Amino acid sequence: MSKDSPIGIFDSGVGGTSIWKEIHELLPLEHTIYLADSDNAPYGEKPEEEIKRLSVKNTEKLLEMGAKIIVVACNTATTNAIKHLRSTYNLPFIGIEPAIKPAALYSRKKCIGILATKGTLSSELFAKTSDLYSKDTKVVEVVGSGLVELIERGRKDSPEMEKLLTSLLQPMIDAEIDYLVLGCSHYPFIIPTLKKILPPKVSFIDSGMAVAKQTRLVLRSLDLLTESRQHKPEFFTNGDPHILDRIIPAPSDTFSISYMDF
Repeated sequence: MSKDSPIGIFDSGVGGTSIWKEIHELLPLEHTIYLADSDNAPYGEKPEEEIKRLSVKNTEKLLEMGAKIIVVACNTATTNAIKHLRSTYNLPFIGIEPAIKPAALYSRKKCIGILATKGTLSSELFAKTSDLYSKDTKVVEVVGSGLVELIERGRKDSPEMEKLLTSLLQPMIDAEIDYLVLGCSHYPFIIPTLKKILPPKVSFIDSGMAVAKQTRLVLRSLDLLTESRQHKPEFFTNGDPHILDRIIPAPSDTFSISYMDF
């Protein structure tokens, strides 16, 4: 592996592009390769062994493409599979976990909400993190059932999405949370709808920038930060490329998208 090898990123679909955006902005010279496993989305309702199998599949493909580091841009895959990946492969993995710590720290009302998938909220890693950082804070956990599916279908701004979120978020509104942790990399794309439903006092926290900074830190510590020219980001999906094209937070002429069966 060399400094000019790519940063590999994978997610259960298009949501992890919210993580890619932060990495690309912080490390613009780096070559990034993104895998959207949309054909198998969502991961959140799958059993742990299936999540591990899919994570291994994605990892193997990124290794074939020469990745020097792999970012697991999926909360469910991180909480259920990253320990297995780190023990199996000899390269660094960066995971993404719900940002419970800053939410609990900043909350004045000591009442926060966590919107995440079933796979994340039921994982051992999430339980440990929540117990560690939210002892003095009321935590309202809500499973975002159906949200990833709508986003993957290009329906993130639809009336259907607003109706579903209105129903899901009612327990958080009733509890008067002041911070909402977005525990899935898909969810930053529905912040405009979340703002329409939740009181203005509610702040949102996701893990994108923290993941980007950790990626830079690890690459720097291994002397693997690139010193060459900027590369054009590459995106690959086994789903509909048009949906990925519409959701990537960058001008369409600055990256490439290809369909790939993986």
